[in-house]
Amino acid sequence: MMHAYFSDDQLRHHGKTFIVAGEKKPIPEVPERAEILSGAVERLGLDLHAPIDAGMDPILAIHDAQYLTFLQTIYPEWQAAGGSELVIPNIHPFDRNGPYPRHHAGKAGFHMGDTSCPISATTWQSAYASAQTAICAARQVRDGNARSAYALCRPPGHHASRDIAGGFCYLNNSAIAAQELRVKYDRVAILDVDLHHGNGTQHIFYARDDVMTLSIHADPRDFYPFFWGHAEERGQDAGLGFNHNYPLPLGSGDDAFLAALDRALVMIDHFSADAVVIALGLDASLDDPFGGLAVTPGGFAKIGEKIGGINLPTVLVQEGGYVSNTLAENL
Repeated sequence: MMHAYFSDDQLRHHGKTFIVAGEKKPIPEVPERAEILSGAVERLGLDLHAPIDAGMDPILAIHDAQYLTFLQTIYPEWQAAGGSELVIPNIHPFDRNGPYPRHHAGKAGFHMGDTSCPISATTWQSAYASAQTAICAARQVRDGNARSAYALCRPPGHHASRDIAGGFCYLNNSAIAAQELRVKYDRVAILDVDLHHGNGTQHIFYARDDVMTLSIHADPRDFYPFFWGHAEERGQDAGLGFNHNYPLPLGSGDDAFLAALDRALVMIDHFSADAVVIALGLDASLDDPFGGLAVTPGGFAKIGEKIGGINLPTVLVQEGGYVSNTLAENL
């Protein structure tokens, strides 16, 4: 039976609001979505296990140490300087090649790619627990000889790069899981089926040939994250040819998504992957509040069937998918 992992500490973070087109909006990445998904897991007859704490080393294998220090210390530093209730950047650098800032506002702008990742007193605790959930699922497959395992990660992770948070994501759980699998498996593929391009994951592995990254998502010319996720982005240096993007026109439904998935599965086969991480976004749903794509519950069933047909050791890492009438059904 598939093992599934979740920690109650993952419910502690709530970013509340972010800026969309200049207006303050409620953040849809709320604790309730994890409660809905955990209920769906239990109805499938799976037990949710609390993850064992594997410490910082697996996270440091993906993320910059300075960035992890920032995530752990910026909230008290911000508060001591008289900052607002949540850490939210108000300035961003043109590039990140200069000296590291000493000021708390500079650090926030350096490490936070947009306004969607507010940091509170409990954010690190939830992000850390979410990463541990992914680590436990990966180790169950890697060391426990399980064919598959599910990590109910919340907050999600695929927009987080080595040293930048973005898109509700602080730690890149899918990348951390893939790196854990690399301890045993020579070639790992990350297949991202989230509505949004997994730009953080792409950035982390863009110059590597041992981890293939594939992402099916709404066309970034019209949709977040806007600047990454185009079909011509194929990797660089040793990683050239090991990154594949399948952008879809806004409003695309089951047929277009499944056709792109078929193309991605061919690439995984050509790569001769030994194991797979599924970055399991559910926000391509017709009913998702983001509304970018129009995959039906029946379409998700077909996606699951095709993923099951990969027939390789598989770690499913929860990414997006927000509160809707069909969120549980889609999982």
